[in-house]
Amino acid sequence: MIPRTIFSAEHELFRATVKRFIAEEVMPHHAAWEKDGQTPRSLWLKAGELGLLCCNIPIEYGGMGGDFLHTAVLIEEFSAAGATGPTFYLHSDIVAPYILEFGTEAQKQHWLPKMASGEVIGALGMSEPSGGSDVQAMRTNARREGDEYVINGQKVFITNGHTADLLVLACKTDPTARGRGVSLILVETHRAGFNRGRKLEKIGCKAQDTAELFFADLRVPAGNVLGGEGNGFAMLMTQLAQERLIQAIRGVACAESAVRWTIDYASQREMFGQTLADFQNTRFELADMHAQILAQRVFVDRCIELHVKGELDATDAAAAKLVATTLQCAVLDRCLQLFGGWGYMWEYPIARAFVDARMSRIGGGATEVMKQIIANSLLPKAPRAAKSKS
Repeated sequence: MIPRTIFSAEHELFRATVKRFIAEEVMPHHAAWEKDGQTPRSLWLKAGELGLLCCNIPIEYGGMGGDFLHTAVLIEEFSAAGATGPTFYLHSDIVAPYILEFGTEAQKQHWLPKMASGEVIGALGMSEPSGGSDVQAMRTNARREGDEYVINGQKVFITNGHTADLLVLACKTDPTARGRGVSLILVETHRAGFNRGRKLEKIGCKAQDTAELFFADLRVPAGNVLGGEGNGFAMLMTQLAQERLIQAIRGVACAESAVRWTIDYASQREMFGQTLADFQNTRFELADMHAQILAQRVFVDRCIELHVKGELDATDAAAAKLVATTLQCAVLDRCLQLFGGWGYMWEYPIARAFVDARMSRIGGGATEVMKQIIANSLLPKAPRAAKSKS
């Protein structure tokens, strides 16, 4: 195996803490959470006590003052265990960074310590029924009335939506504009006019709390805007590279675990007087998957390294997500096939991982969007010719 060099001894000590937390606090209860469709708030508080939330938030705002490598450790270990809930990464590494990067000092002091402790659970309100990846076309709107915004609209596929105390909500403050009309507003979910819809029943990632949300004349102070009115789309774009890298990290870690599970199973499964692992087809399948995952691991590690330095661009992040999640789904399919009928049984981790993996090609930007981003960097579109008047 090619040695990994991006993690320090401190990161590996942190990994040991994460592994212990997953073994003791997550996996014994995960099946029950899949049935409930969410994880208990008590788990978030325990994670906060151990410093597993908002790892790379500075100490002055309640975090542990770590870096993105701590985030990578958490994502890898949860993915390796096949734990789809709780969604700490969404709370800590997608929602909290918006407040840290674009919030006022008062907003940061008020919200980040509570998010780091697990007292407040965060969610990102972006996707809508009428459009997922086309953020500029959203319909949820916020109308300014004096010192308040009045919000109306609907969001869907919102992870942590049923438990969230705080939303970073993307909405239109100027319905006549596209990107320049989008703003991000902090919305406390206890406010009148906020309603949670049904808990969405998904084919996978069942321990994740996913909801549809409704806003009916919900009023928030004008001071709840993040980073200034009309700057929401630009702010969203700055964070998407990290969100896509997170999906790539999850994809590789999941694929690695799937191969390990399959090796263990194939080594014990007896058939035709030998084990499944003795068959050349099995050995070639596992060898091929191992080689592909290893190559992808090296690429994703390099992307992590660049991201820590602030040098990962959006195109490379899109490429990492594209190839890692495509490989993840392919590996899960091939591994499940080697399990035979048992691979189709929900009690086996490979079965749950197979359906959970399918989300990765949609979440954080669909595969087709990743291809479009990459294509645009390779083949810039020529300006459209003006229509002649006849």
